[in-house]
Amino acid sequence: MNFKLSKLSPFGVVVEPQAKATHIREVDVQSIRSLYLENHIVLLRGFETFQSSDEFADYCENWGEISVWPFGKVLELIQQENPKDHIFDSSYVPMHWDGMYRPQVPEYQIFHCVKAPLAGHGGRTTFSNTVSVLKNIDEATLKLWSKVTGIYKRKMEFYNSKTVSPIVTKHPFRDYSVVRYNEVHTAANGNFVNPPDQEFVGIAEEELEHFHQSIKEALYSPSNFYAHEWEKGDVVITDNFTLLHGRESFVSNSPRHIQRVQVLSNPPLANVGLESYV
Repeated sequence: MNFKLSKLSPFGVVVEPQAKATHIREVDVQSIRSLYLENHIVLLRGFETFQSSDEFADYCENWGEISVWPFGKVLELIQQENPKDHIFDSSYVPMHWDGMYRPQVPEYQIFHCVKAPLAGHGGRTTFSNTVSVLKNIDEATLKLWSKVTGIYKRKMEFYNSKTVSPIVTKHPFRDYSVVRYNEVHTAANGNFVNPPDQEFVGIAEEELEHFHQSIKEALYSPSNFYAHEWEKGDVVITDNFTLLHGRESFVSNSPRHIQRVQVLSNPPLANVGLESYV
């Protein structure tokens, strides 16, 4: 590719244009897909991007079949005045994986930054590389996590679902294990609109506190954790099968507007842990 490449830390890659006024469509998708498979996050920065949500969705079609929601293809992540769910608030969002409450789990999350929060206002999107997490923990911790299964129930505007997943499980298409965990919200994180119901089974009650503490420390360890500070026009493509992601809180009414599209794998991955979906 005739573009500038550089590494993110501790994982991920940045693609930037060599010349001004280069549109993102000039970047070959198959070349970006190769970078994605190796790095799990690809940041396309400094390109001309999209003037509408439809134009953004059209671009995402190049990556595969889009997972369509009741609202359509593009989720507009903007703070709402009276949010009914934490994704539309300015609060932090715990680590999780997308599609955990849906019939199909998307492989790609593709984000587009329409407006970035003001400098110092927070709102970074957070990612944890769970392959790295599992590589870096000790054998006793891995043994403990491997006993645990999470049971999650969540009701919001777009679904009313229950899903079940082991904490440590195999990547659906690649030869390594990953972590599937919805981080537990705590009062220390402040107000949190519409939390899920969560239960963790497979270990003794007295082991749960250590389990949650050990997995939180690992997910947020600097060797496994990346927090993306948004700039207007950023397009970020991330690996939903390998990473967990969340969001830092941000100053209320800071001009944060992120668009998100979910793209399915080929073939699409059925959510085998989904027990109910309305």
